[in-house]
Amino acid sequence: MMLTEIFTPEGFTALLQVIGIDLVLAGDNAIVIGLAAAGLPKEQRTKAIIIGIFAATVMRIGFAAVTTQLLQIVGLLLAGGILLLWVCWKMWRELQHDHAAETEATEALTGEDINKDSTVAGNAPRKTFAQAATQIVIADVSMSLDNVLAVAGAARDHPSVLVIGLILSIALMGLAASFIAKLLNKHRWIAYVGLLIIVYVSLKMIWEGFSEVEPLLFSMLGN
Repeated sequence: MMLTEIFTPEGFTALLQVIGIDLVLAGDNAIVIGLAAAGLPKEQRTKAIIIGIFAATVMRIGFAAVTTQLLQIVGLLLAGGILLLWVCWKMWRELQHDHAAETEATEALTGEDINKDSTVAGNAPRKTFAQAATQIVIADVSMSLDNVLAVAGAARDHPSVLVIGLILSIALMGLAASFIAKLLNKHRWIAYVGLLIIVYVSLKMIWEGFSEVEPLLFSMLGN
């Protein structure tokens, strides 16, 4: 691994893409955790959020260990690009939804009364701890895989950028999830910029993945 590749135009561009991906997906994951925890009593909310962020951090490490290797298998880069494009569609739909729910989630994460209604996540639907924990774990599995896949796709040809991106992803989720969620809640344009980056990465993965698969398809059709 050579850190000097970061200072090449291609490496630096990949690094900027990875930072954008990490920022948006870490914030998105944190908001989902906040949404699940918002319906809990205050004394249980913090516990659920800690469990959720810890689980997301561990899952990112686990997925990072296998995803980068799997993408070397012919056909999986194409499949990963298609999966990531579906993730983009989900993110787009989430960004169009009621901003109030996102604010409730951010309040649960930060403990602040952001919408000035004299409550912290007071309008969220009530739920049990088991329901919240289940929602958080399911979301963590999906979103941690999405994050690692996007980073691996963006930095596939730049090993040092890939390592930095995965470390940053883990650090943001483990140490700065609440701050990132608050930042995205206040400045929604950041989420749209991140979404555009992920769309670009997914289309790039699909194109490169199809280029890998195309010779095999033609050889099979020829036979």
